[in-house]
Amino acid sequence: MNKRVRRRGIFLLPNLFTTGCLFFGFMAVISAIDGEFGRAAVAVLVAMVFDGLDGRVARLTGTQSDFGVQYDSLADMVSFGLAPAAVAFLWALGNTGAGTPWDNVGWLVAFLFVAGAALRLARFNTQSGVDDKRHFQGLPSPAAAGAVVGLVWFGDRIGLTGLEAAIPVGVVVLLGAVLMVSNVRYESFKELDFRYRVRFTSVVGLVLAMALVAVHPPTAICLGFLIYMFSGPVLTVLRLRRRRRHRRA
Repeated sequence: MNKRVRRRGIFLLPNLFTTGCLFFGFMAVISAIDGEFGRAAVAVLVAMVFDGLDGRVARLTGTQSDFGVQYDSLADMVSFGLAPAAVAFLWALGNTGAGTPWDNVGWLVAFLFVAGAALRLARFNTQSGVDDKRHFQGLPSPAAAGAVVGLVWFGDRIGLTGLEAAIPVGVVVLLGAVLMVSNVRYESFKELDFRYRVRFTSVVGLVLAMALVAVHPPTAICLGFLIYMFSGPVLTVLRLRRRRRHRRA
């Protein structure tokens, strides 16, 4: 049997990366309170980098443990659940002005995102080791957080305020909460192998994406995460149509 057994104990190296993820998630909240929403968005993005590294470092060094799994989930809850919800609320959902409909529901929409992230992480932990490695069930919480803070960063850069900011952010926050707890499948890219050949159009797309990041990072980050967010429902609809065609054939 090739089943890996997680060790009991605390390992320094992978938990340092997890602590980095937690630190930048906390920094995002503090930055949003100070009104530095661009810095808050960048902090969440840096937290994603640390979150992606801790698991890989643990597997490469053979330091996987039950403690690390639980610690990683708690850090993700802060960085990709609480932090983006707080950033969205402080930037738009809680600052729409008196007498607007968002005065009463803005905080509720932000809470739904936090609850969706908690449920998403709990489900991921209970299904660890039995789910399909090629796909995620539901929108991953880092991707949902990226879509929210990316839109906030973009909106803050172009000067959106009031309802012009609250409505699109509220839609993305609510949609992210729903997709995190849904059964919609998303590509995980865990089995992506860079040794194989790719199409020329893929290389051109990568160059254009890098150019957009260099010219205007908020736009690139916002578009990238929103495209990934909507890719799940779109691909699901396409799969259902294909199945219906096969059945009819």
